[in-house]
Amino acid sequence: MVLKGQLLQRANPARGRFRSLVLKALEDFLRDAQAKRSARKRGGDVQFVSWDDWMSEAPSQFSISQQESDRWPAERIFDVRWAATVVERALSRLGEECETRGRRRVFDMLSPCLAAERNNVSYSKFSKTLGIPEASVKRLVHQMRVRYRALLREEVGLTVEKPDEIDDELRYLCAALSAAE
Repeated sequence: MVLKGQLLQRANPARGRFRSLVLKALEDFLRDAQAKRSARKRGGDVQFVSWDDWMSEAPSQFSISQQESDRWPAERIFDVRWAATVVERALSRLGEECETRGRRRVFDMLSPCLAAERNNVSYSKFSKTLGIPEASVKRLVHQMRVRYRALLREEVGLTVEKPDEIDDELRYLCAALSAAE
């Protein structure tokens, strides 16, 4: 390497002794060799997990049938899965919050109301099931929707550069999910 490289051409008696130049070159060579030995190239010891296998195991209420995914372009599948992931993360956080307050059963019963239209929700049915007045069910559903919206905005906020982009991203994600239905 000394003979092939330009080490000898760089030797300048005014800058120091030749011995110092050779020593420095040897130290650099040994450091580079050690770095190459310990380098992890393209993942090194990392075990890769197939995205498709992971997505098939992930519990999702927004699943895409094999027939649809074969017809859809990759960009559409990505958008739907991205939107579903953001929505499910917010929903999961809401479930965890309810659980810490001892309201997991209420969450499990009322979470389908979060995405449903108000006129499609049978408050009287939930009232009987939960054993609480219908007015309380309406209040709980309203509180859950407000908190769910806030958590969804937080999740989307983590994915955009500026806070004023959150509403546009939410609209885009909603459009992606509605296209999947």
